Amino acid sequence: MSEAIGTIKKLNEKLVKKEISCTELTKLYLNEIDKCNGELNAYVNITEETALETAKTVDEKLAKGMEIAPLEGIPMTLKDNISTNGIETTCCSKILKGYKPIYNATVWDHLKSQNAVMLGKTNLDEFAMGSTCETSCFGGAKNPHDTDYVAGGSSGGVSSAVGGNIAAYGLGSDTGGSIRQPASFCGIVGLKPTYGAVSRYGLIAFASSLDQIGPITKTVEDTALVYDAISEFDPKDSTSQGRRNNPTTPTLKNSIKGMKIGILKEYMTGIGDEIAASVENAKEVYKSLGAEIIETSLPAVKYALPVYYILACAEASSNLGRYDGIRYGYKTDRYDSIHEMMCKTRSEGFGAEVKRRILLGTYVLSAGYYDAYYKKAQDLRGAIMKGFNELFEKCDVIIAPTVPMTALKKGQNAGNPTENYLTDLCTVPVNIAGIPAVSVPCGVAKNGMPIGLQIIGPSFSEPTILNAAWQFETATHDSVFKVSPYGVKL
Repeated sequence: MSEAIGTIKKLNEKLVKKEISCTELTKLYLNEIDKCNGELNAYVNITEETALETAKTVDEKLAKGMEIAPLEGIPMTLKDNISTNGIETTCCSKILKGYKPIYNATVWDHLKSQNAVMLGKTNLDEFAMGSTCETSCFGGAKNPHDTDYVAGGSSGGVSSAVGGNIAAYGLGSDTGGSIRQPASFCGIVGLKPTYGAVSRYGLIAFASSLDQIGPITKTVEDTALVYDAISEFDPKDSTSQGRRNNPTTPTLKNSIKGMKIGILKEYMTGIGDEIAASVENAKEVYKSLGAEIIETSLPAVKYALPVYYILACAEASSNLGRYDGIRYGYKTDRYDSIHEMMCKTRSEGFGAEVKRRILLGTYVLSAGYYDAYYKKAQDLRGAIMKGFNELFEKCDVIIAPTVPMTALKKGQNAGNPTENYLTDLCTVPVNIAGIPAVSVPCGVAKNGMPIGLQIIGPSFSEPTILNAAWQFETATHDSVFKVSPYGVKL
């Protein structure tokens, strides 16, 4: 057993001890991006000038003997659906190519105030709609453990960059598993916070009642540090509540003896044998740490996938109505009327998956079908939320697979892309309920690809689930963590 030392903590110590300057560190990462990004396709925009300017500021502070914050000077990345003032933000869609926001997302303002060094913007499924990153107009991000496999989606670029050691950490967004699933595929840690804990202001919307920004990192300690930095109340987001408790980082390393950990039988149905074996192993690890395992059930979870796709697509059809060629973004070259201009702009600007979801969402909201689909899905959402609330009266946390399988091969479901939706089976219930969950590595399959364990808790229980994740990581790190051959090694 050995504690996993966080990349952020390690780099912070090197900067404070002046073993390396922030400029040297930043150039080291930029050089590795230059070497590796051609294969990984993690970054779609490299912000070298911005990164080096920030690094210079940090070096000046260190030269004066000033203290630096935990994230100060640490090279990182943002998913390309998080707004950055004056820096192109495309959502990896042709319809937003060339779009430069005139404001920052709140999360970027928080990190920028700590002099976080942004290396660039990273790849994603177009408008965060996808499970493999292959719907990106730039082509998909590759898995840093084997580039014949996908990095996952939609935050595939962030996970590829962090897993491939060409960013120390990054921020992604999670609508139905888009942080946890790629983190699982790439063998790293991803946190989907409680809905409202992290401001969504400046996150380009997919499904507003489900979207949540969160960190993707190498270790649980890194995740806690980043979460604490971005989980502040924001008056610009009407759903924002902040983290509603003290910082999570100091609560790591607390004993979990006596913790009640639930395992739902519904989560263990329809998953691969190696995935099931890894979860069983995790159960035994937790038992050895003094936790109590409770086998239980939540029947409503089996409806989560259809509920999610009805609600998410309905909200997407509304949110993406603004991309019409009039206000900003791509505009078709030839047209004879405003109606034709809007139709051609949207037909040419959106990819196939985005169109599929807009059409489905418009259909379930249309007259005659609203009650049959959308209203029924909202009722089932209430049942799922109620079921989780009742479960957490007898369990402190729930453990489950993050994904029913390991990373898919590139183009595996090209002939039937809806097969990719099954990768969301274990993650979407958390978004429907608005509760937090973290994915941590829990094994490596025979094909060499990582396996992730999901730890789920009630609303605003991030200190509890991150501590449970830290305990598991510490107990198993040497046997389940796989190092990518790419990028910076420090």
